[in-house]
Amino acid sequence: MLDLSPYQAVIFDMDGTLIDSMPSHLAAWQQTAAAFDFPFEPEWFYQLGGQPTTKTAVMLKAKYPIEASEETLVQTKYGHYEAIEQKGSLIASTHQVLLSVLGKKKVAIGTGSRRIHADELLSSNGVIDHFDAIVTANDVENHKPAPDTFLQAADNMGVAPAKCVVFEDTLLGVRAAQAAGMDCYLVEHGEISRFIKAGEAVS
Repeated sequence: MLDLSPYQAVIFDMDGTLIDSMPSHLAAWQQTAAAFDFPFEPEWFYQLGGQPTTKTAVMLKAKYPIEASEETLVQTKYGHYEAIEQKGSLIASTHQVLLSVLGKKKVAIGTGSRRIHADELLSSNGVIDHFDAIVTANDVENHKPAPDTFLQAADNMGVAPAKCVVFEDTLLGVRAAQAAGMDCYLVEHGEISRFIKAGEAVS
């Protein structure tokens, strides 16, 4: 059992951490890659989980000679993603953590997804009303691995960053938590695998 007693608030990343939605995002990127004839590398895309689609599009344009504009890539990916009916279900391990702290600690979502997608996914899984704060890509200027998403969540809850703990499924997200001065639990393959202190080196 996790010891969350040192913390006043728990912040969850959404995609791949609380909700198993990464397969839907990867499928949308795979279809986009096929449409514009660039390589689809699942591992590379997964490592970028937590950052907005617009930022991924910029990185794709720098990585491959893609003729389409960044905006075209973004809108194509969104179109394929939105066409997926069931975009993801709750991950049991982190959902249990969420249920265990309800009414005892403040809870928030800190995600790189757009507000429209976050609200849809959290609502369809019946958990949107659990959260004291939901911070999305639309709410901050600097996205993960910058700390802004988590710092905004802490501020919205009225809790000091050092009193927050984050659950994340990518090292990019872990670095964002650490930059915010927050401890973090790493979630891998749907299981809580590792506790990382705010000042600990990660690779």
